[in-house]
Amino acid sequence: MHDYIKERTLRIGEYIVETKNTVRTIAKEFGVSKSTVHKDLTERLPDISPELAERVKEILEYHKSIRHLRGGEATKKKYRKDESKRKMSKSVGVEKGVSAQL
Repeated sequence: MHDYIKERTLRIGEYIVETKNTVRTIAKEFGVSKSTVHKDLTERLPDISPELAERVKEILEYHKSIRHLRGGEATKKKYRKDESKRKMSKSVGVEKGVSAQL
């Protein structure tokens, strides 16, 4: 394994323990894919630092246990946003596909 991969894996492992962020968030912050972050944390980290890997594993298991709640919240937020857009367009009198006359 290349040194830069080992360094990235350790940095990501330490970062997730410090922040408890999700894999998706960490991937964006480190500029790599979710798959890369997941592979670093689950496959590479145990070989490099077993103690850190154990702490990371607990965090990943926690995230997995609450993912259905996060998904529900995201859906709820999406539909609330869509509903507020519909209410705004009705109050202004603008319908989709019809432009208001000046």
